[in-house]
Amino acid sequence: MRIPLAWFQLTREKIRLAIALAGIGFADILMFMQLGFRDALFDSAIKIHENFDGDAFLISPQSDAIIAMESFSARRLYQSLGVKGVESITPVYLNFIQFKNPETKTSRAILVIGFNPSNSIFNIEGVEKNLETIKLQDVVLFDDLSREEFGPIVSDFQAGKTVKTEVGEREVTIGGLFSIGSSFGADGNLITSDLNFLRLFPNRERGLIDVGVIQIEETANLDSVLENLKRQLNQGDVLVLSKEEFVEYERNYWENSTNIGFVFGLGTVMGLIVGVVIVYQILYTDVADHLPEYATLKAIGYSDFYLLTLVFQQAILLGMIGYLPGFAMGIFLYSQTAAATGLPIAMTVSRAITVLILTVGMCFFSGGIAVGKLRAADPADIF
Repeated sequence: MRIPLAWFQLTREKIRLAIALAGIGFADILMFMQLGFRDALFDSAIKIHENFDGDAFLISPQSDAIIAMESFSARRLYQSLGVKGVESITPVYLNFIQFKNPETKTSRAILVIGFNPSNSIFNIEGVEKNLETIKLQDVVLFDDLSREEFGPIVSDFQAGKTVKTEVGEREVTIGGLFSIGSSFGADGNLITSDLNFLRLFPNRERGLIDVGVIQIEETANLDSVLENLKRQLNQGDVLVLSKEEFVEYERNYWENSTNIGFVFGLGTVMGLIVGVVIVYQILYTDVADHLPEYATLKAIGYSDFYLLTLVFQQAILLGMIGYLPGFAMGIFLYSQTAAATGLPIAMTVSRAITVLILTVGMCFFSGGIAVGKLRAADPADIF
């Protein structure tokens, strides 16, 4: 039976092995957290877009993201009704306003979304069942995944209490809960009717909207209607986007127009570099300490290829074993981060596989650098 020399080499120095595994695990945690935050950034940014029940969307070309929308004339949205296949339209208003914590009386900015509740434009259970509720004056729906700094809104409402607070310069009543979640741009969300929205923002013109939601007839050809909409409405002052394009528009802003995506990507690279350095130091030291033994193997007939394979086997074993504590800690930290921030961060199969491949790759690369020392294993130096 073939002797597992690579395994014996690794396990001979228990403390060195433990340090190596801790270093690799630390590098994996860095990569998991950076990739997790990056994906949470993108996923949270498009939550509202994904929950819109619409087939086409109108926005101003000056808009950057859902948190920085530029208004345009609602007249352009109403023009879409002249396109064959369009079933209904809904103007949507968006803006930030100060929300007062009813307990501590401190204020925090929250995103308000207003639309005509006669049309159902959200695929969210909490919104669907409360469409009649938000028709009442000064009644809003509160996102139960908003940050805790907004106060005990959720617990008080679920306890059957009447929850009132000050939003902007008006007193509002919480009429229901829904779930979207906070993002890097918005700590929380409110949904209400278009009339209530305009009451909260008295200086806002009703004829200026932020998003136009267009629903297309089920029997109509979606691609054909979208093409006709773009041909008739894309005149420089508005953009016509499919739902997929609307989502991609938001994602592209956060990925390419801000530093956040770059920072998280750089953090992932730094974690990879840390792992490479740690594994290289371990493997290089191991080769240097056992250089006479390697020279002896050469003297009795073992080829350079065998010795190189031995080092690469150690590198791969380090990567595979060191990945496990990093993976377990990543799951734990994801759960803690999600609970603390409300961000949609969780372990995914694709991310787990990506980090595993990066881990094995960095160990293999480190092994490739460390084997250079084996060229000095000359039997003549031993005998």
